[in-house]
Amino acid sequence: MGSKGQYRYHWQSHNVKQSGVDDMVLLTKINEDAIVENLKKRYMDDYIFTYIGPVLISINPFKQMPYFGEKEVEMYQGAAQYENPPHIYALADSMYRNMMIDREHQCVIISGESGAGKTVAAKYIMSYISRVSGGGPKVQHVKDIILQSNPLLEAFGNAKTVRNNNSSRFGKYFEIWFSSGGEPDGGKISNFLLEKSRVVMRNPGERSFHIFYQLIEGASEDQRSTLGITSLDYYSYLNQSGSYKVDDINDKKDFQETIHAMNVIGIRPEDRTLVLQIVAGVLHLGNINFKEAGNYAAVENNEFLAFPAFLLGIDQNRLKEKLTSRKMDSKWGGKSESIDVTLNVEQACYTRDALSKALHARVFDWLVESINKAMVKDHQELNIGVLDIYGFEIFQKNGFEQFCINFVNEKLQQIFIELTLKAEQEEYVQEGIRWTPIEYFNNKIVCDLIESKNPPGIMSILDDVCATMHAVGEGADQTLLQKLRVQVNTHEHFNSWNQGFIIHHYAGKVSYDAEGFCERNRDVLFTDLIELMQSSEIRFIRALFPENLTQDKKGRPTTAGSKIKKQANDLVNTLMKCTPHYIRCIKPNETKKPKDWEEGRVKHQVEYLGLKENIRVRRAGYAYRRVFRKFLNRYAILTRESWPTWRGDEKQGVLHLLRSVNMDQDQFQLGRTKVFIKAPESLFLLEETRERKFDGFARTIQRAWRKYLARKKYVQMREEASDLLLNKKERRRHSINRNFVGDYLGMDDRPELRRFLAKREKIDFADKVTKYDRRFKGIKRDLILTPKCLYLIGREKVKQGPEKGQVTEVVKRKIEIEKILGLSLSTLQDDFFILHEQEYDSLLESTFKTELVSLLARRFEERTQRKLPMKFANTLEVKLKKESWGPWSGGGSRQVQFMVGQGEVAMLRPSNKMLQVSIGPGLPRNTRPSKKNFAPSKFPQRYPSRAAPGPPVSHQNGGLKTTNHAAGQRNATYAQNSTQRLQANSTSRPFLPAALSNMQAKERGSRVQPNLECLRVPDQGAAGNGGLQPTANGRTAHRQSVNRPAPGGGRPKPTPKPKPQVPQCRALYAYDAQDTDELSFNADDIIDIIKEDVSGWWTGRLRGKQGLFPNNYVNKI
Repeated sequence: MGSKGQYRYHWQSHNVKQSGVDDMVLLTKINEDAIVENLKKRYMDDYIFTYIGPVLISINPFKQMPYFGEKEVEMYQGAAQYENPPHIYALADSMYRNMMIDREHQCVIISGESGAGKTVAAKYIMSYISRVSGGGPKVQHVKDIILQSNPLLEAFGNAKTVRNNNSSRFGKYFEIWFSSGGEPDGGKISNFLLEKSRVVMRNPGERSFHIFYQLIEGASEDQRSTLGITSLDYYSYLNQSGSYKVDDINDKKDFQETIHAMNVIGIRPEDRTLVLQIVAGVLHLGNINFKEAGNYAAVENNEFLAFPAFLLGIDQNRLKEKLTSRKMDSKWGGKSESIDVTLNVEQACYTRDALSKALHARVFDWLVESINKAMVKDHQELNIGVLDIYGFEIFQKNGFEQFCINFVNEKLQQIFIELTLKAEQEEYVQEGIRWTPIEYFNNKIVCDLIESKNPPGIMSILDDVCATMHAVGEGADQTLLQKLRVQVNTHEHFNSWNQGFIIHHYAGKVSYDAEGFCERNRDVLFTDLIELMQSSEIRFIRALFPENLTQDKKGRPTTAGSKIKKQANDLVNTLMKCTPHYIRCIKPNETKKPKDWEEGRVKHQVEYLGLKENIRVRRAGYAYRRVFRKFLNRYAILTRESWPTWRGDEKQGVLHLLRSVNMDQDQFQLGRTKVFIKAPESLFLLEETRERKFDGFARTIQRAWRKYLARKKYVQMREEASDLLLNKKERRRHSINRNFVGDYLGMDDRPELRRFLAKREKIDFADKVTKYDRRFKGIKRDLILTPKCLYLIGREKVKQGPEKGQVTEVVKRKIEIEKILGLSLSTLQDDFFILHEQEYDSLLESTFKTELVSLLARRFEERTQRKLPMKFANTLEVKLKKESWGPWSGGGSRQVQFMVGQGEVAMLRPSNKMLQVSIGPGLPRNTRPSKKNFAPSKFPQRYPSRAAPGPPVSHQNGGLKTTNHAAGQRNATYAQNSTQRLQANSTSRPFLPAALSNMQAKERGSRVQPNLECLRVPDQGAAGNGGLQPTANGRTAHRQSVNRPAPGGGRPKPTPKPKPQVPQCRALYAYDAQDTDELSFNADDIIDIIKEDVSGWWTGRLRGKQGLFPNNYVNKI
């Protein structure tokens, strides 16, 4: 498996050929062809994301990509940009972290033409932020609303166009509000210009809004009869364009998602029913047709009035009256009177359509308002804004809606130019940074052509024409064209033609048909229709039309054009208050098929998006800039002089910090008020150094706190553990006061073992134990205890596949805690215990059995609400597993007999069906632990200690695994026990035998390691050798003393300076250092104790060398 575990075959960083460059700043040639070629290479290899510095380029793959799962979320969370391949998660993570670090609002501007993948990009950003931000039930509710708002608003605001099967026909700016701790606890949606004309008409081959098709396909039988739902081609509003089905859209399934989304957001069932009732009402309104009756309009078939009148709760005759006539105010001689005007067929159709459009638009606004109410928050602290707005589009016939959509896109392009090309270059000049200007197209001239007031732009002229317009007809549109030809015809980005006008947008020339421009800009809903809807029996519908018709209207009515212009400028102001991030979406083809690459189309988008200029500015410029004060605040922790605040000139403080990390002079420049850092890698160097500093100090604080808690906890744990065995089992001399560590395997560094556990499953105990089979042959197993299960993990060779012959970890046994029947132990001081389970028992030996038994007993009681059954006897029975083959296939049982022998190491004598274990007497059964080890240390630790790696364990796939100090303690103890068993006839305290020592040295030598000889304490020179003879390997041999020898071996020496009194300990056993920061010693060596630690690893000094050593190998003097 390897130490990388599940990340071994990552989708982009392993086992694949390199496709182009990840960041196009690194391109060797900077021109449109090179950019397009790089994007094509990556697209064809399924890499849809590419960087230009911090800007993300995203190409629509027109298929579901495999790299948006939990694995990628974990991989990109907290990672620097360069660590992983380009991804939208990297940008989302950068936004979230910058918000938390700088305490500044963030926004992402997603731009590109229709069908380039903007809406999907917005969903991935919101999904990522939802997954990485914490929070409780209330926060989860807000997250659910954020995610479920997408399918709901898409149902009512998205439609199939010829360019995009799921085109946003409205714009939205979604603000996610966060608490100071980074949990999303509120939000707000601002929506722009719903293309409501799509309800009543659209281009051939397109559909109306998804909700109409969802309702017809997904309605229940009850809903179909109540709402009058029939087939799709029955409704005039749907059958005019000849498009009903979309290949990759399942309307029936999406309808259920829409209803679910309403439920999550908190829309009441009765309101959900009324929303669908209005949707059906709009469809039925479209089936009311008119005929000529003496130059006036009359309803063609009165039967078609019944259903819409019923669904909208209005009188059928009144509906007929308001559709065919209109009340007009007439002023004459200072008097005002109302007269009823009968409408012609064209005017009646317009009135019907105006009502349908108004109903759908107001339901849409009500849904947005409902979402906002569900996420409302008293005060705003931090926010991330996601702008998902209709893309730039060019159709065969482009009307008023396309004009507004393209204007908003023009404004967004202006923001991008202002902040990435113009402002950046101006900033270098203002700060006195050496800079060669780079030319680019500034589209402000196009924005002014559309929205300028003086001289008047297209929108101002349009509003003037609408103000003098009285009736429906072509006259107003022709007047508009005449005025445009007079006032803006000379503009270099404007041309006129016989039916409309042409604007040279940043993305290309667009021909607009002037027909209907004035009528759609006026966007008037006549008072007759408002009165009609206010007369509805349904309160919900009345609430959608809250206008006060008795008030006198003063001034010009608000037009659609002026509304979108105000919204666009408000949006720009909002975005300017945030730190912006950019995603530039590219559409590779018009066929909407994967792997289809239209070179000309992509090149056109690369040109108008200004990617070449963007690369040139980014390449010549600086990746990071910060005001001196903010830079000092962020990196103050790097040096003592700058923490907590720099006292002195800010510029000198910045220089001091940059020099502290040895940053090259050519990697930064200091301006007048800001520092500029050239390469992202240099910034990452600062960030990593800062992270390490914080990590170190955080560990120091954590260690102090844990040490305090541990003192109390360990006393309690030892007391509880001791109570389990009190008066039942003899205790080992050196284990009674041992500290409990829990994880003796170093599970944090063992992903190959972690993968068998559930995600974030807590580990109570982990150690290497010996498991005895039916023939009493000992096999090593990794035992892991969690709150729910006990695992026994072994090793096996892979028998087939690419890893054949390699050793891998396998779960040999997984026992749920509640399924354990009990434990059996002897009354002697041995380390054996039998784990009883329904199927078969396990005979195990663990050095840390007391700790394991106490934790297992606690978890068993938590799971079952009863005590763990424990048996203490010197003859124990082991139930065997039934085998399907061999002489022992019958299962049965074995006996283990314990008897008093000699020494502290158990001697094993296996026979056919019995194992005899003999061991010397231990401490009396009533022995309890003392509390002396928990006295506060006289030598507090000043620096964070590192987790030193333990001794080597098995190699897997060439990867070397290391463990922590606890693992070192465990392995050292096993080495000691193995040694003692080899010397069965000796009762004296053992030394590490030369053979075993050589074997360990050989095992360590077999690993490919850096040469650490330079880190050793140097051998003593002639002056300090003191007559000790070098051994065969050239190192000085230390004599092993039985009793403490006289200082200096009786040789005379100068009177030493008085030494400070320090605590000392005597070595009980020999210990061979497993790492460069550990001490090696022999039995009976006297070690000065510099620091005691609850981990069981103390710091000491021996023969001039200071290092770590295990406290269970020594006895304090």
